[in-house]
Amino acid sequence: MNITIDPHSGFCFGVVFAIQMAENELEQSGTLYCLGDIVHNNMEIERLKAKGLKIINHDDLKSLHDCKVLIRAHGEPPETYQTAIENNIELIDASCPVVLKLQNRVRTSFDDIEDNHGQIVIYGEVGHAEVEGLVGQTSGDAIIVSKEEDLNKIDFTKPVYFFSQTTKSTDGFNRMQHLIEEKIKANQGTITHENFESNDTVCRQVSNREPQLLKFATEHDVIIFVSGKKSSNGKALYGVCKSVNDKTYFISDLDELNQISFAGINSVGICGATSTPMWLMEQVANTLKTKEGILN
Repeated sequence: MNITIDPHSGFCFGVVFAIQMAENELEQSGTLYCLGDIVHNNMEIERLKAKGLKIINHDDLKSLHDCKVLIRAHGEPPETYQTAIENNIELIDASCPVVLKLQNRVRTSFDDIEDNHGQIVIYGEVGHAEVEGLVGQTSGDAIIVSKEEDLNKIDFTKPVYFFSQTTKSTDGFNRMQHLIEEKIKANQGTITHENFESNDTVCRQVSNREPQLLKFATEHDVIIFVSGKKSSNGKALYGVCKSVNDKTYFISDLDELNQISFAGINSVGICGATSTPMWLMEQVANTLKTKEGILN
């Protein structure tokens, strides 16, 4: 059986940067706090915990003083930086540059809409770390939409400034944009720059993987998609593969391979999210190669 790992899968540059910063600090001091999971992959987190990484939440942060805390690639709201100043915490800021740019755009738009009573609308997942950071730029006023029913939260008689979480699907963003445009037309008669501003802020390193995965998924009998269950990007890219190859399986650890039948399969493709380490996909490949009866 032919087993191939997608060469385009693996960590995006933002995650690589965050992990490198964490490992550099751990080599020097042996311990480091990280605000939230550094990456949405349990096996990578366990690897870093073994090196001394300690995962904390925002309540923990408020009780810490005189220490170092890593800000992961997802970014943070302004309140986090204020807490760090008050508690004499040194922040090692590994926020992804793409996320920081998006935060600035959201904050600028929020400052601009005071006079016209506009609304910041973000296509993303409620509670997702990146989205929390974006909502923080609007003093908590941003409206989060992830499905069509969420559009009921929007007042379509007022201006809408539309953004996307960086790891969402481009197709999903375009669909939500179209739905918003239709509702604005129904309420105001026409679309103008004054009543609707759409900003496609999906990360291009993420969106470019979609056509690559579409091709990769059609080239194999079975696709093993490796990702943490918390990964928004993982869910989106898994859906891309599943749309063209019904024999696409989502796994988070090696044990889940035992639930998949490979009888009569000639070709297996292994791919993953931007939060999936290459070493984990290599472990999946090696496990498949050693499974009894798989290879001739």
